[in-house]
Amino acid sequence: MSENDKKTDYGFVKSTADYPNPETPKAKHGFFKTIGVPFVSGVLGASLVLGLGFYVPNLRNSDDESKNSVEKIFTSQGATTKAVDISKYSNTAISVANKVLPSVVGIEVDFSISDNYSRFSAATSDRTSTATGSGVIISKEGYILTNNHVIDTSSSSTRQYTVSEANKVLVYLYGDDEPVEAKIIGSDSITDLAVLKIEKDDLTPIEFGDSDAVQVGEFAMAVGSPLDMRDTVTAGIISGTDREIEDENSGTIYTLLQTDAAINSGNSGGALVNAEGKLIGINTLKLYGTGIEGMGFAIPVNSTFDISEQLIKTGKVKRPYIGISGEDITDIYSAYYRLPVGVYVRKIQNDGPAKDSDLKVGDIIVKFNGEKIESMSQLNNLKNKCAIGDTVTLTVSRNNEETDVDVTLTETP
Repeated sequence: MSENDKKTDYGFVKSTADYPNPETPKAKHGFFKTIGVPFVSGVLGASLVLGLGFYVPNLRNSDDESKNSVEKIFTSQGATTKAVDISKYSNTAISVANKVLPSVVGIEVDFSISDNYSRFSAATSDRTSTATGSGVIISKEGYILTNNHVIDTSSSSTRQYTVSEANKVLVYLYGDDEPVEAKIIGSDSITDLAVLKIEKDDLTPIEFGDSDAVQVGEFAMAVGSPLDMRDTVTAGIISGTDREIEDENSGTIYTLLQTDAAINSGNSGGALVNAEGKLIGINTLKLYGTGIEGMGFAIPVNSTFDISEQLIKTGKVKRPYIGISGEDITDIYSAYYRLPVGVYVRKIQNDGPAKDSDLKVGDIIVKFNGEKIESMSQLNNLKNKCAIGDTVTLTVSRNNEETDVDVTLTETP
């Protein structure tokens, strides 16, 4: 039996005191124990049943009289149970859904796929396909915020087939069956954000919340078009904040909000809102697999403001640049080769500022502005928090000695 096939049986096990001892002789019973006890027990039992029978309608009447209360307390045999009235929760969800739905759109992306049959012939076979997602209206001018992976299909290309850029992007507004064609204004793979624009009047932009003020346990609703079921809402709570999730393909580390509101394929780019119907996050991914349930993640809305503004103004995001290629020295490599944990500088780019600094190939970067470095992705994340033109200090290990190297960051080419 495999580990996955094992089941745990949660039950109750009686103690030996619950079982009669076969070696203990039965005690002799008198007339009262034989006849009287059952008789009295029967009378008491009947009285108890009648008493409860009269009490239950009273509970029901009492419930009718106090149906507007938040909590109702019932006492039975010394145990107290609180029944919570969920009408307020339900009304909150209804109110939030009515407010947010007009500000969330469904997205459909058409693209071409080329099947590569180079192993058998030089011919290729082209076909079209469709991807779906969600988006959030962020301005009356028709700008829509979504995930980059909703409209960027380049990561889907493999040796067997090649996926083209989006041929057409269609947007479905709330309550409309006919889509509106959208233009891609800009996208950013590092933050997984993109901005679209449609030529449409009378739009309802979403109201922004403050993702820095989000608390674990507060109400959260995910709004989008999962599995092409448009205008779907799911509700839950904020399960965690500042969750660091690493993209296994790019090594990028995302700092995200965690929620147990159901997020499925097609929810990407949609809204995560609070009890006031204010946007606190852009739904972006979920964890799935055996033993995983209700673990969805959203990009905090506060981290999207600068990105969306840059995408609208310039179509891209300007980022600082060091100009090196590096390799992680993990704990295992460190122990085996007796090297410090950090980033090994394998190459210095000719078009980067590191070329004009004292940094050398073979250096091991162990700190960035005094903060310990353990991986290239960590180095990039710290670097991306800086501004173009900033001078940063890299502490490197060179010939078993640490030295500081200053690098003035330039714009990423």
